Amino acid sequence: MGIRNYLIEGMSGTGKTTVAEELQRRGYHVVHGDRELAYQGDPETGKPLAVVPAHLNEMDKTAWQYVRWLWNIDKVKSAIADHSHAISFFCGGSRNFPGFIDLFDGVFVLEVKDLETLYRRLDARMALDPTDWGGKPEEKELIRRLHQTKEGIPKDGIIVDADEPLENVVNEILLKSRAVDRDPLGTAP
Repeated sequence: MGIRNYLIEGMSGTGKTTVAEELQRRGYHVVHGDRELAYQGDPETGKPLAVVPAHLNEMDKTAWQYVRWLWNIDKVKSAIADHSHAISFFCGGSRNFPGFIDLFDGVFVLEVKDLETLYRRLDARMALDPTDWGGKPEEKELIRRLHQTKEGIPKDGIIVDADEPLENVVNEILLKSRAVDRDPLGTAP
């Protein structure tokens, strides 16, 4: 997808989709990983899984789904191999990122400092789409735990303060990806 490719990760509610939409609005190529690449799969084999085991309680079902939220690695590799854009931003979360993270020129991790901000963002998202992930009590509990532990998030990514206004967050990503002065459509030399 891009000559240079960047991953924008972060836990639920940090603004990955919002950042993706702003990058697109500014003319950058974006791959919405959660829409275009994601599926429920076995974390070891990558084999798709269609059904959550019925015997699990709601909290265990939530945890089961979280660790099985994967991106199709072959699709990631294929997209990165296509150099039809000067720069591409892959936005979203996956639990199997260690299998493809080294393919990216850089990784940005959106971080929100306080849990109340995350909950407020999730509530706003649920008001728009009650079926979206993050509104159920067990999902919020998992988010609370993940917020404390930072598990499931790339450790060596460039931290971006997602508490800042959207314009500042995107500007920081662009500055750090050295894309600010480049033609987003890839037509400049």
